[in-house]
Amino acid sequence: MKKLFLSLTVLAMVAACGKKEEAAAPAAAPAPAAAPAELKVAIDPTYEPFTFKTADGTPTGFDVDIANAVCEQIKRKCVFVEQVWDSMIPGLKAKKYDVIISSMSITDDRMKEVDFTDKYYNTPSRIVLKKTVKYTDPASIKGKKIGVLKGSTQEAYAMGELKPAGVVVSSYEAQDQVYLDIKSGRLDGTVADFMEVTGGFLSKPEGEKFALAGPDLKEPKYFGYGAGIALRKGEDALKGELNAAIKAIRGNGSYKTLNDKYFAKFNIDVYGE
Repeated sequence: MKKLFLSLTVLAMVAACGKKEEAAAPAAAPAPAAAPAELKVAIDPTYEPFTFKTADGTPTGFDVDIANAVCEQIKRKCVFVEQVWDSMIPGLKAKKYDVIISSMSITDDRMKEVDFTDKYYNTPSRIVLKKTVKYTDPASIKGKKIGVLKGSTQEAYAMGELKPAGVVVSSYEAQDQVYLDIKSGRLDGTVADFMEVTGGFLSKPEGEKFALAGPDLKEPKYFGYGAGIALRKGEDALKGELNAAIKAIRGNGSYKTLNDKYFAKFNIDVYGE
């Protein structure tokens, strides 16, 4: 009887220990927070200081920083997709990316194909020529060779105003290719965004023999209404978020910080009028 009682006691103690160990098991770790949704952003990284790459290939520039600031506002993660300029809109419509944030001007022709947010900057374009070339009007540079970015508002202007006056206009896949041909002597100049050509060419040693010519170029029929974020038609919810984000970074000081990072030395607010 004692043996039976002892055995039952031992079994009870073992069972009690097992319950104790079960009760002491650690609670399950909380599930990790979901990663922010991606926003695929198309860029043409040949447009310094707006969009270019560092020595290690990292996208940078005013457009890239604006994109990241906007993504922070809408709780998304920017993923940058490099795209040749004149394929930007076809790529957007084919859903290769969600938006274009790469100094794309809001023009009437483009608005027939895609939608745009409000502008996030607006700077004029300018003609740039060798300092030895005297410019008074398009006819004064008849026979001169001008390079422009294919599919750009500057190309539209050059084809509409310079070519009919006898200027030889050549279109390039990237703006940095234009500067290479200017440097090599194959071109006499270009038509480009004022801030881009100032920061990406004229302020560098290769641009020292060139200068701005003529007045600011900002006719809406060529140059539109400022640079905006392009997105597919019908994406009204995303457009509303992006517009709110642009307004927020303008109001909270983020925009001024980025503007000053790239353009303080020119004493300009690129947001424009």
